[in-house]
Amino acid sequence: MTTYTAPLRDMRFLINDVLDYPAHYQSLDNGADATPETVDAILGAAAVYCQQVLAPLNLSGDAEGCHYSDGAVTTPAGFKEAYQQYVDGGWQGLSYPEQYGGQGLPTSLGIFRSELVGAANWSFGMYPGLSLGGINTLIQFGSEALKAQLLPSLVSAQWSSTMCLTEPQCGTDLGQLECKAEPQADGSYRLSGSKIFISAGEHDLTSNIIHIVLARLPDAPAGTRGISLFVVPKFLVGDDGALGERNAVRCDSIEHKMGIRGSATAVLNFAGAHGYLLGEVNQGLHAMFTFMNTARLGTALQGICHAESSFQGALDYARERRSMRALSGTKQPEFSADALIWHPDVRRMLLTQRAIAEGGRAMIYSAGKLADVMFNATVAGDDKTQQAYDEKLGFFTPILKGFLTELGVEAANLGMQVFGGHGYIHEHGMEQIARDARIATLYEGTTGIQALDLLGRKVLLATKGGCVREFTATMIKLAWRHAFKGGPLGAMARQLIKRAAGWNWLTTRIMLRASRDPETVGAASVDYLMYSGYVMMGYFWALQAERAAALIASGEGAESVEFYRAKIDTAEFYFERLLPRADTHYSAALASTHSVMQIDQEHFSFR
Repeated sequence: MTTYTAPLRDMRFLINDVLDYPAHYQSLDNGADATPETVDAILGAAAVYCQQVLAPLNLSGDAEGCHYSDGAVTTPAGFKEAYQQYVDGGWQGLSYPEQYGGQGLPTSLGIFRSELVGAANWSFGMYPGLSLGGINTLIQFGSEALKAQLLPSLVSAQWSSTMCLTEPQCGTDLGQLECKAEPQADGSYRLSGSKIFISAGEHDLTSNIIHIVLARLPDAPAGTRGISLFVVPKFLVGDDGALGERNAVRCDSIEHKMGIRGSATAVLNFAGAHGYLLGEVNQGLHAMFTFMNTARLGTALQGICHAESSFQGALDYARERRSMRALSGTKQPEFSADALIWHPDVRRMLLTQRAIAEGGRAMIYSAGKLADVMFNATVAGDDKTQQAYDEKLGFFTPILKGFLTELGVEAANLGMQVFGGHGYIHEHGMEQIARDARIATLYEGTTGIQALDLLGRKVLLATKGGCVREFTATMIKLAWRHAFKGGPLGAMARQLIKRAAGWNWLTTRIMLRASRDPETVGAASVDYLMYSGYVMMGYFWALQAERAAALIASGEGAESVEFYRAKIDTAEFYFERLLPRADTHYSAALASTHSVMQIDQEHFSFR
């Protein structure tokens, strides 16, 4: 069984040294209390909880799974007690306004907490994690009455929330949605229909579950233009927030899944359930994107969580397991064989895992700063700032969700590979990480959907390539500081300049082709997303290497010099071994659509 140790040293390096969160927090209206000492204390306490309470339940929760009986779901042994500790610790309200019972700290602190929870036990983390999007959606689109009724119990985590989009006949294509909402004389609605794949849709951890549901009004336009968003509680809620009678929503089954077995994925049936409108009529998809963007950023974290967990398990095993002698000569003569870690290919796998985990962490933590500003503007009602930072974060989101989850699966599989045959055995925990990681590329929009969102909506339609030009300008600014120097930083800087130019040129060429061939975007999008991800991660590895080199040169933190050298070494590995993968994606993205579209659909069966 693998153990989990919170990567606090790396988190602190990013927060304090690379991304300068202390200065960032002081610029925020709600950041004054987020001093380095307070942040460090929060991280330390979260680490203890995750290491001692959640991690020990990960393997057992997977083995037991959830239990369904007559509409009720029981979570694995230990989950309920662990959840109560989560509530008692005030962890859910960390980044929410004090008026709703939260601690009023910046949003990014919740991201740091979510990473620790997810890496220790992703299945458990989905229960409070899904609620974050519900809270955010209520804050932005809920009436004052709904906020007063629902938010205090959601922010305290005494209640949880879900996102109800998918139906049996539609997933991504929400234009096919059939769930109905009938208006009532008192201003409420009655919802009827079925929803599937609802994470945390039913469970025994909280006294109430607040469902956020997409549905159609009787006179709604067809397609996505006719979708509205509703709040549907499991138990009705009085004006004072007290629980009333059971609502007409029932869990009819839970799914038997490949992974995340400790998380209940429910089929929910609404049979005239009482609901309340969120936002404007027929504007539900716009409001739901608040929930979905939160969920997608959270899912991007899953890639990092599983890369980190798998790396930790593989590293421990590679240090202890012995096989053959190192190719360059005996390294541990006191033993009959050398440890796996002396073999180059094992090192390649470990370094790939580490590069993914630490490079991805930097990408997400950088996006966290944008989320801080956006959420503050949302709470303050500053629509202009909220919109501007939503667009900035919107560029990051599909790259983070699509690219990092794909690499998270790779890292999890590499962890199994380091273990060899032992990696396929449940008791070691590595195969569970691989199974748990696999869903991340599927839910909250598959990699293909994220790629279409990035290339089709964010890059081509919304900004005509402007978002890429803006980010590559940041890349070049960093690179220019080192482009004429020798050593690792100089080599990385010159690569960044080359990649920045390549990203812009790739974007322009696809834009021109798409004007002539409508299939271009669909055929090129996944390769474009992966190219974008590798280049973006290269920037964040160069940024970490720059800061590590500066700290070594200044003599600051002399006790951490080996940590800083390891950062530079890992950055070199990334630039030499992983970033070249971008070249293949570049070429594939520019390949003709003919090779994809020429085969007649009937010919797929001719084998």
